[in-house]
Amino acid sequence: MARTAAGLVLTDIASIPQRQHEFSWHPLGPGVDICPLLQDAAGNAKLALLRYSPGATVPEHLHPGMEYIQILAGAQQDQRGIHVAGTLLVSLPGTQHSVASPEGCVALAIWEAPVQFL
Repeated sequence: MARTAAGLVLTDIASIPQRQHEFSWHPLGPGVDICPLLQDAAGNAKLALLRYSPGATVPEHLHPGMEYIQILAGAQQDQRGIHVAGTLLVSLPGTQHSVASPEGCVALAIWEAPVQFL
């Protein structure tokens, strides 16, 4: 990962799950860690890595803006189904869901606006 005056260059995304030790992880919720890569002026993550331990869940939340989730390893599930590595999930503004990862996973997330937990 390289930060430049123009932004961020994140290389070899597919190998991130094998390079987790290179990133600084912080607890986000029970069994879920976050590594913020880009934040807005208020400190909200705009681009981040998410790491789910096996059995971790994220409670029901609303998307006030677009959310893009790229599953890099493992799988997660929501009301739309089970999503395995290589899947790109797009949540539209105004949608809501909860997330679970029975086996654990690593994902790259992009948010237009912070989610609102319900």
